[in-house]
Amino acid sequence: SLLLKIRIWAVTHVETNQHPAKRLIDPYNRTISYLRLSVTDRCNLRCTYCMAEKMQFLPRQKLLTLEEIRDVGKAFVTLGINKIRLTGGEPLVRRGIIGLVDSLASEEGLDELTMTTNGLLLEKKAKDLKLAGLGRLNISVDSLIPEKFRQLTRFGDIKDWHKGVNAAKEAQFSNIKLNVVVLKGFNDLEICDLAEYAIANEFDISFIEEMPLGVTKSHDRVQTQVCCGDIKQQLSQKFELIETIERTGGPSRYMRVAGTKSKIGFISPISENFCGACNRVRVTADGRLLLCLGNENSIDLKSIIRNHPGDENMLNEAIRGAIQNKPERHYFDPSRTDILRFMNTTGG
Repeated sequence: SLLLKIRIWAVTHVETNQHPAKRLIDPYNRTISYLRLSVTDRCNLRCTYCMAEKMQFLPRQKLLTLEEIRDVGKAFVTLGINKIRLTGGEPLVRRGIIGLVDSLASEEGLDELTMTTNGLLLEKKAKDLKLAGLGRLNISVDSLIPEKFRQLTRFGDIKDWHKGVNAAKEAQFSNIKLNVVVLKGFNDLEICDLAEYAIANEFDISFIEEMPLGVTKSHDRVQTQVCCGDIKQQLSQKFELIETIERTGGPSRYMRVAGTKSKIGFISPISENFCGACNRVRVTADGRLLLCLGNENSIDLKSIIRNHPGDENMLNEAIRGAIQNKPERHYFDPSRTDILRFMNTTGG
């Protein structure tokens, strides 16, 4: 089993130095420096590409506690992770999220603590998140048209989204980026309008190809697939796009918009595989270390934490061993759903 392999690896790779090497390197010589840490599988929306309309969420006792999430984050920083993104579900529905941000932000060696959110709860929480030490925000939005926004989220109100974005601007985050999942026949004609909104507000924006995660009945993914090449072509008819090598640590490949402060990113898991430079792993809300978004390779960190409370060495060695099983790449195909878990379960 994967856990047995990890235990054998840990026994045969005991560090003689008191301080373990501050890097996680996978079998393909990729340095893992970025952790996406899910704090809940729950959400206040039901976006069609992300989850089923009638979701069965995990029992609360199966979720990591905030203290356990903090300990997992601390362990990864000890092992060389320098960027953590808090995700969900919707992370802002998790009670105590401000305190968790505060505790993680104080970790020595962590260069960046960010969050992905749908934005609807930012009106009340943006200021406190900034004061607690959150550095950047990624805010999801797939349409600015009220009826389309409600259709894609199933019951979201765009007015609440705007209130949240305005609160984030007032809190003066160092950077705000918008995330857009593009679906043909739903929002593909809004691509330029969404980019224009981002530019007007001096935000960055990333356009994302839909991934075949979880079985959805709302649409046929083959029919709604839009590749980033087509998105880029549509944008280039309205904006002057300039090639750049800028990166923010994630999978987005950016272009600058001439005469503005904004970047436009393209995340292309289907049309242009980017796994060769993957520097990321995920921890789900129930404590599974997921080594690849498009594979099922994982290890149960929750059982280690709860069966061996306070044993930092065991947790660290389990993580180090698990990284040796990180697969080379994903193999997404919109015509079939090989991964049955939805994004809210995985962590965005």
